[in-house]
Amino acid sequence: MDYKNLGRTGIKVSPLCLGTMNFGDRTDEATAFSILDQALDAGINFIDTANAYQRGRSEEIIGNYMKERGSRERLVIATKVHHPMNRDDPNAFGTHRRHIIQACEDSLRRLQTDTIDLYQLHRPKSYIPIDETIRALDDLIRTGKVRYIGTSTFPAWRVLESLWVSKEYGLNRVVTEQPPYNLLDRTIERELIPMAQSYGIAIMPWSPTARGFFSGKYRRGQAIPDDTRFKQEGDIAGFFGQWIANHLVEQAFDVLELVESLAREKSVKPIQIAMAWSLSKDGITTPIIGPRTIEQLADYLGVLEISLTEEDHIRIDTVSPPGQAIVPYYAPPISDFEASQFSWI
Repeated sequence: MDYKNLGRTGIKVSPLCLGTMNFGDRTDEATAFSILDQALDAGINFIDTANAYQRGRSEEIIGNYMKERGSRERLVIATKVHHPMNRDDPNAFGTHRRHIIQACEDSLRRLQTDTIDLYQLHRPKSYIPIDETIRALDDLIRTGKVRYIGTSTFPAWRVLESLWVSKEYGLNRVVTEQPPYNLLDRTIERELIPMAQSYGIAIMPWSPTARGFFSGKYRRGQAIPDDTRFKQEGDIAGFFGQWIANHLVEQAFDVLELVESLAREKSVKPIQIAMAWSLSKDGITTPIIGPRTIEQLADYLGVLEISLTEEDHIRIDTVSPPGQAIVPYYAPPISDFEASQFSWI
């Protein structure tokens, strides 16, 4: 496996990062252990989770696994802070010092480890001064509880603002950004990727398969199948329903049909073409995969053997224009505390 530097650091991570949002929800602990076993056997050493995933259950499963298998030292563990962790406490979310410090202690306990390798801000928070946030993260690094810090779904200007604050006050700086990036949303190619390349920021895309749109389960003009992620998430909350509906537009199906055509030509699966495209793009360090089953993990691992030609990229660019978004990331127009009432958090 071709390991890569995590941004401007010297730490080496696998070209695929194992995302664990399904752990404790659609994936039980026994299956999660099997996925982790096979991922590690294949050479994956980078695991991404978040405290908000099943209110800490995903972290607990990873902690149980590392304790049982004795595998902590060979893994790079990333988790996140921001989303609400207590519906009744207005201070139990966000990126202020109080929540960051408490959330880190809680994540360390659930992960059963002394140090988090990469601690990420799950989302930006405009009303909290970035210097308060970065100083709290810097304190965690200086006390040895965190090794590196990063962001998730931050626009380029917010990442640069954090770098300026770090330089101004002599604080540790962020080394990673985790944005949405796939064949239906290429907006990070405009500013975020060039900025990251200039400043040594690792890019770890989430949703490289457009939330499973390229799985082959969705068809033009047909209803969403009941056993799919789109159906389940569309029924959870209003804004998710709107985001899911945005995927089912004619231009998105144009992209899907080209991906399916490329898959047939190469005798692989459409979802593998979508993943191979993400892996092949300049500035991408390690896309995040989120297998729910062993079979899905096998599909993702097979991507490492797939290559796309220059002609393939030209064909893709005709239906998915560089720097453009057919289905842009959709942020709900709601306050943070209202978001804490959603059952998916």
